[in-house]
Amino acid sequence: MLRGLSKAGLGALESQRELIELAGRYGFQSVELDPLALVEEYGREEAQRLLSDHHVVLASFGLPVEWRATEEKFLEDLEKLTTYAAAAQALGCASCCTYVLPSTDEKAAHFMAVATRRLRECAVLLAEYGISLGLEFVGPHHLRTRWANPFIWTLNETLDWIDAIGEPNVGLLLDSYHWYTTGLDASDIEALLRSQIVHVHLNDAPSVPVEEALDNGRLFPGEGVIDLNSFLRALEHIGYDGSVTQEILSSSPPTGTPEELAKRSKDGFDNVFAAAGLNA
Repeated sequence: MLRGLSKAGLGALESQRELIELAGRYGFQSVELDPLALVEEYGREEAQRLLSDHHVVLASFGLPVEWRATEEKFLEDLEKLTTYAAAAQALGCASCCTYVLPSTDEKAAHFMAVATRRLRECAVLLAEYGISLGLEFVGPHHLRTRWANPFIWTLNETLDWIDAIGEPNVGLLLDSYHWYTTGLDASDIEALLRSQIVHVHLNDAPSVPVEEALDNGRLFPGEGVIDLNSFLRALEHIGYDGSVTQEILSSSPPTGTPEELAKRSKDGFDNVFAAAGLNA
């Protein structure tokens, strides 16, 4: 498995270049960032060199298509996806991800039908560039009633939806926080195939009742109560060899400079990977 770093949890970064430099400096092997912005700023060859010089790869990027809103907005964004996918492919990235909120103000059945078609269109386009699409189920309880109608928030529901979308390059973005807040354990991961997981996020949860764990209340790996040992060992068990990327969402910026927070991230990864008996 590759240790990954995203901007979430590093405070006020000045640029994507700073993220890449911090990742390399503190032993991370992958990053999450905007491939098109990087290519547009540095050019393809210089962007490739920037990643390679710091010994990191581009693990994944966020789906730049708003598939939850109007058809007009979806089609407008879809036209841009080709450009993003081409930039990602040029940087060796084979993963694009999006989150699925657990409730919606739309009628759930209609929203499901529309979203299925839209995500299928995104997946088909991404496949032309060798990129998989990861869907992230979102577990915190407070979001299940944030909007009028319940939607998808469990692993099995998401797997069923992936089957309904029906494209071979669609799989899971598995996040340790959502794994925890939906009451899953290692056996649920061990029941998966390696091919079903597109990408992984790592973070921790505070010592509060699981029903009170807020989506923007996440902690650095090893600083909370999630059993990250079994989470990581289960991924190892099924042969997952992709990126495990830090994502710390908080209601206020973390205290410290990006340099200090990257060091804190490294220490957290060192601790949880060592405790799980993993070297990478």
